[in-house]
Amino acid sequence: MPKNILFVINTLSRAGAETALLELLPCFFGPEWKVDLYVILEQGELVDLVPRHVTLLNKRFSKESVLTGRGRVRMFFTVCRALISRGTMFRLFPYLVSSAFRMLRRGGLKVDKLCWRVLSDGAPRFSKEYDLAVAYIEGGSSYYVADHVNAKKKAAFIHVDYGMSGYDRKLDKDCFLKMDHVFPISEETQKSFLEAYPECEGKTSTFHNIVNQEVIREKAMLPGGFTDEYDGARILTVARLTKQKAFPTAIDAMKLLKDAGVKARWYVLGEGDERGRLEQKIRQLGLEKEFILLGAVGNPYPYYVQADLYVHATAYEGKSIAIQEAQTLACPIITSDIISNRQQVEDGVDGLVIAQKPEALAKAIQELLNDHEKARRLGENAAKRKFSYEKDLEGLFSLTSSRE
Repeated sequence: MPKNILFVINTLSRAGAETALLELLPCFFGPEWKVDLYVILEQGELVDLVPRHVTLLNKRFSKESVLTGRGRVRMFFTVCRALISRGTMFRLFPYLVSSAFRMLRRGGLKVDKLCWRVLSDGAPRFSKEYDLAVAYIEGGSSYYVADHVNAKKKAAFIHVDYGMSGYDRKLDKDCFLKMDHVFPISEETQKSFLEAYPECEGKTSTFHNIVNQEVIREKAMLPGGFTDEYDGARILTVARLTKQKAFPTAIDAMKLLKDAGVKARWYVLGEGDERGRLEQKIRQLGLEKEFILLGAVGNPYPYYVQADLYVHATAYEGKSIAIQEAQTLACPIITSDIISNRQQVEDGVDGLVIAQKPEALAKAIQELLNDHEKARRLGENAAKRKFSYEKDLEGLFSLTSSRE
C-alpha cells in the first residue's frame, strides 16, 4: 500500500520556500507514495509547476501572485471568508486582541501573522488520514497541520529566523510541540528556533533547501535576461521587496557608486510590499536609471550569468536559495555579514562578506568591478560548491515508516 503524504504551504507565489517545495515534491514520486498538496491562501503563480503526480486539494485556486494588486484583493476576500467560516471570528477574538496588543508593545502590529491563524482555523478540513503531514513553512500551514489534519506523523519546516521574524510561542499556541519532527532549513535557523522551543531539541534536525544545480544551469542557457543593451557593469539581486532584504542600504550604496563615477546599474528581480517606498527613495536620490526594479520573472537564471556581480545584502535570513543559485552559475558574490550568509559564503574564497553599511557595500562592489581576476576567481570557486540532500531526505522519509 502506498504511503499517503500531505504537504501544506501558505502560498505558491514566487519565493524561496515555495521554490524549495517544488524541488522536494519530485522526491516523493513512485508507487510507494500518494501525495496531496493544500495551499492555505489558495493562490500563487507557481501552481503550474506542481508535479503531475501531486494532487492539489484546493477546490478553488488563483494563479494571481499575492504580491500584485489583484492578488492582494483576492487575498483579502480569502481572509474574510475564513473569518466567517465556522464562527472563526468569534472564537478567535480573544486571541487576536491579545496577540495584537502584545505585538504593539514589542514595536509594531504584524497583521500577516494574525491572518495566518484566521486562515488556518477557517480553512476546509479533510477527513482522510495521512501517514505523514508536512507543514512546509511557519505560520498558517504549521497551525493547520498541528490542529486540523489527521495524520499518524506530523512534521514542520522552519524557513525564517524565528525570533527576528515576529513569531512567538503564544502567537503559535505552541503548535510545534504537536509535531513529531521539526526541520529548520539551516543551522542558524535551527538555533533560533530552539531558543524559543528548547524542549524540541530531540526532534529537530536541519533540512537544507533542495537546489537542483543541473536544472538551474540548463535554464540559464534559455533565452531571456537583460534587454536594455546597457554596456556598463551589471549588479544583480534576486529577492522579495521586503524590509528583511534591506534594500535601502543597497540604494544608498548605488548612490555612492554613482557619485564616485562608477558606470554600473543595479537590477532587482522580485516583487513585494516595499516597492512603493523603494521607488520613492530611488527617485529622491536620482537613481531611476541606476537602480532598477524589474519585478518577478519566470526564469531568473539568464540574468545571473549575464550579471557582473551578485549582491545579497539582507538584514536577516534563514538560508538563501538565491545565493545557492548564484554559486551554481559562477557569480562573484557579495553578501552582508550575518550568520546565515557566512555559513553559505566563505569570505575571500568564493565571495565577499561585508558589513551591512552603504559604504562597505559600495567599496566591495568597486573592488570586484576593478579587479576582474579576483571576481573571476571568486565565481569559479563558488561554482565548485556541491549541494547534497540524501541525509536530509532520509530523516523525512523515516517518519513514514515509524509507528510510534
